[in-house]
Amino acid sequence: MRVRTWPVVGVIFAVLWVFVRGLPLTPVSVVRGLLAGLLVGLPVAFVFRRLYSKDLDLGRVTRALPYAGLYLGAFTWELLRANVDVAYRVLSPGMPIEPEVILVPLRVESDLAITIIANSITITPGTVTLDYDDETNALYVHGVNGRDPEAIAEPIRTWEDYALELFNEAASPSDPPPEIVVSGGERDSTADNQDEGIDDD
Repeated sequence: MRVRTWPVVGVIFAVLWVFVRGLPLTPVSVVRGLLAGLLVGLPVAFVFRRLYSKDLDLGRVTRALPYAGLYLGAFTWELLRANVDVAYRVLSPGMPIEPEVILVPLRVESDLAITIIANSITITPGTVTLDYDDETNALYVHGVNGRDPEAIAEPIRTWEDYALELFNEAASPSDPPPEIVVSGGERDSTADNQDEGIDDD
């Protein structure tokens, strides 16, 4: 079933209005808040209707909701894990931080999916999206854990698997992801050890 997008967006604005206002959870307060939100949200959504698609497939949205929940859950878990990891690195006496830039080719192709993944990377402590390469459909990602580039790419791949279903992309989560490219090339542990043993004599 297809419906106009702007009224749905207006209703979403109204629901957000109730949460932002922090109204008491009484039926009267919630209904008043929703009505006030609709009075503001529907005209705003109508004025800016050209910013989003004309129609919305409600069936497709319903099918995508579980993947939105899975994406949010995976992102929240990685956010918590990354906070602990970065705190450990900062508080450790040796400061085990070895920055690296990797190129992560993507399977998602829509602007919205790429933007959400890029922002998820930046919001997560320890990683930052530096740039997007349009020709190769890849993100340049800076991470503090340069010794293990695959560990940087792993959560990104998990988010992308859910985004492929969430945004109805052409590729499938079962398709193998392209190989990442490490900016500094393969790390040579022997060379690293030799560098650490050099004296100033």
